[in-house]
Amino acid sequence: MRITDGLSPKKVFYYFEEISKIPRGSGNTKAISDYCVSFAESHGFKCLQDDSNNCIIFAPAVGCDKAEPILLAGHLDMVCEKAPDCTKDMEKEGIDLAVDGDNISAVGTTLGADDGIAVAMILALLDSDNKRPPVEAVFTTDEETGMDGAKNIDTSSLRGKMMINLDSEDEGVFTVSCAGGNRTRCILPIKREEYDGETLKITVSGLKGGHSGAEIHRGRANADMLLGRILNYVLPICEARIISVDGGLKDNAIPTSAEAIVKTKSPEELKKAVCEISEVIKNDYSSVDDGIVIDVKEAASKEKAANADSTEKAVAMLSALPCGLISMSRDIEGLPETSLNLGILKTEESEISAEFCIRSSVLLKKEELKSRLALIMRAIGGKVISFGDYPAWEYKKDSRLRSVMTEVYEKMYKNEPVITSIHGGVECGLFSDKIDGLDCVSIGPNLKDIHTYRESMSISSVKRTWEFLLEVLNELAKG
Repeated sequence: MRITDGLSPKKVFYYFEEISKIPRGSGNTKAISDYCVSFAESHGFKCLQDDSNNCIIFAPAVGCDKAEPILLAGHLDMVCEKAPDCTKDMEKEGIDLAVDGDNISAVGTTLGADDGIAVAMILALLDSDNKRPPVEAVFTTDEETGMDGAKNIDTSSLRGKMMINLDSEDEGVFTVSCAGGNRTRCILPIKREEYDGETLKITVSGLKGGHSGAEIHRGRANADMLLGRILNYVLPICEARIISVDGGLKDNAIPTSAEAIVKTKSPEELKKAVCEISEVIKNDYSSVDDGIVIDVKEAASKEKAANADSTEKAVAMLSALPCGLISMSRDIEGLPETSLNLGILKTEESEISAEFCIRSSVLLKKEELKSRLALIMRAIGGKVISFGDYPAWEYKKDSRLRSVMTEVYEKMYKNEPVITSIHGGVECGLFSDKIDGLDCVSIGPNLKDIHTYRESMSISSVKRTWEFLLEVLNELAKG
């Protein structure tokens, strides 16, 4: 029996369950791309697939012959996060879905509704006889790790000048612009040496986390940065050396857990110091992140500890590097303007790396943050590498698509949609750079806690969003 049997719209959830069986984390998208190609071939649609595993399906109009093509877009990859006790290999295994009332989620992992629901809706549409203009379905890859698929895709075959992007998380909200951003990796060389002492593991867990664009302004704790705060408090009190610091899996997800393995000559003093700073941290975040757990216990490690100088510089890096909300927009109330998130903290034999996702709607401020990270790292003997840069998506004052969608929404729901800009990255900016005069709007059903293992999607919201999409396409089919 299928988990989604009985859910409506039937075909949307059928395809959502089908693609949930396919591992599709960023960088692991060949199988899901091939699935879309197979779908196109079985339905007699023209299809293009490139070396980045991007896929474009061309479907003819249904019930009209004069309408211009419409682009429908979504990304194939997902963020693969899982609960600490989850043993699933997300590189090889699909997602286990679960339904609870109006919500669908995954057991112990991210749901992948960002952006699996877009793929499911588009496939369901193409597998229907609903009235629509010609559809150019654009499925991109590696959106979550820098939008590399959208950067690499060849758009010369596309004729459409309007795009509905199905990569938003709030029903009734039309996203019409977004910030630009990049990835910046801070790298600190370390030297190791023999050091006698007891090995302990300090863990930070239980954080809410969330998307580093959508939730960066909520003031939630970052596990990697908390680890730095703990070490900065503890190490001056009791002699200790760092063996490793690790936390987070994706730079665009606020890390929910992190750990440090240290070696100390004063284990009881260290445990006491960790307990002291734990109470301070929990109190600091009691109103926004009340599930924080900080623990220290005996551990084992075969690696040598970092020497005193490397330990000091590692703590300085985690304490001095900025993280979180930098500034709010002066033009749009409630919208973050500039931020950065330390999403991946990793220790290897000879270096510690801290990977940030930088976002800003102001190009100069984005560059200033990159420079700030570089200055700090140079001061402690490290360096930075920046990559994955993407442009901001600018607001289009004269938008036929936005007007049509607004009229349809008001007619269906007797209410006005929310027209907004977001701090997160959206592929519409890259497509707007590639396709002259492109008119874009991004929508989607209600999703909660995306990029975390608590992610869920409202079933009724999917139904309403689907019905809205069909009505918009029906209106556009009139030409």
